[in-house]
Amino acid sequence: MEEIFDDPVFSRLKEEVPKFRHKVVVVPADCEAAGLGLTLTDRQMLTEKVNIIFHSAATVKFDEHLRAALVTNVMAPLHLLRLARDLKKLDVLMHISTAYSNSHLPLIEERFYPCEADCEQLHQVVDKLTDDQLNNMLPKILGPWPNTYTFTKALAEKELRASAGGMPIGIFRPAIVISTAKEPLKGWLDNMYGPTGVAVGSATGILRTVQCDEMVSADIVPVDSVVNCLMVAACSVHNAYKTSSPPLEPPIFNYVSSVENRITWGDFLSKNMAWIHHYPFTDAVWFISVRLTKSAAINKMYMFFLHLVPATLVDGLAVCLGRKPKMLKVYRKIHKFSSVLSYFCTREIKFCNSRTRELWEKTSEADKKIYPFSMTELNWEEYFRDYLAGIRRYLFKESDDTLPQARIKWKRLYYLHQITRFIFFILAVYALWWFLSLLW
Repeated sequence: MEEIFDDPVFSRLKEEVPKFRHKVVVVPADCEAAGLGLTLTDRQMLTEKVNIIFHSAATVKFDEHLRAALVTNVMAPLHLLRLARDLKKLDVLMHISTAYSNSHLPLIEERFYPCEADCEQLHQVVDKLTDDQLNNMLPKILGPWPNTYTFTKALAEKELRASAGGMPIGIFRPAIVISTAKEPLKGWLDNMYGPTGVAVGSATGILRTVQCDEMVSADIVPVDSVVNCLMVAACSVHNAYKTSSPPLEPPIFNYVSSVENRITWGDFLSKNMAWIHHYPFTDAVWFISVRLTKSAAINKMYMFFLHLVPATLVDGLAVCLGRKPKMLKVYRKIHKFSSVLSYFCTREIKFCNSRTRELWEKTSEADKKIYPFSMTELNWEEYFRDYLAGIRRYLFKESDDTLPQARIKWKRLYYLHQITRFIFFILAVYALWWFLSLLW
């Protein structure tokens, strides 16, 4: 726990509430175990004192093995729901799903969608089959869902709906969550999931091509705005279930950016390319130069010439120098990561977020200042400036004092990049001239 509190994201809290630690009670639990693996003492303490539950524990790996994804993303929420039934003071349980739980559909509204899979039957099948057998059956099990992450998230929504039984439950669906916009620090983040991996790969000069349609919406949302909306939604769900006519099923909130403040993947790349010149990474190995193409065939061609050929040359040189080759291994991971993302970067999905927008309209002016979550208020230019600076500070742990030296290196990489391009251009012209001379 102390390691968690050492993160810079808690620095402001330490200043404003120095003795906050005594308010945090750690309860050992296991998402994979029935009853969450709680001791009788801890379970009794929770049932007597807890009144609000935010369930965000999940495996977010798109290519997670079905066995692990089913346990963490489906069974754990159901175990938590059983615990919630025993809480003496339960006000609300908010389950954090994903806006992409039904990403195989062209339009996603704030409602439940059919999922043919049966949780109990699937659990029995998973227990009987080996990993290899399960992998062979995976396409049939997933059906229209692109991966185990979206499939298990959709299945969890279905099971929670069926088991809710009038409990005050809400389902919150955020889109692609990345760094903070304002609170408690601008640009804070602690992982390289999704688009942040693309930003880091391109900014370090390693990632040169991505299968992505630059005109498709990049449904990116800041994590602090997500949390603000989640808390206001929890209050709304609690109040709705207190009325004489409570909801017939858990309300769903889609939290996306494309409806009110749309940007595309082309915008995402161009803004990153613009700001990386101000906040270059000390560990950059080449100047930024990345291509977005929606064609899988063209992307594979680029991967061969821009990734595999240079990696082979670098690894060959490493072997000659007696060092361990690693670039081909790095690119295998990058290509696996890129192939998983391409599904979401090449398909336009429309979202409806009328309930979320209504939530903002009904929020008092005083609460809007405390819990700002309207995406119309976000300035993307400022956001991406802080995003790149945040990656540098909080992911790479690079002090701003190193910026002058990093900028000098960045200029050198730029000139080296331009010289290399010029050399290849001359070679290409010469090759063309040589080929044409043979024809004439």
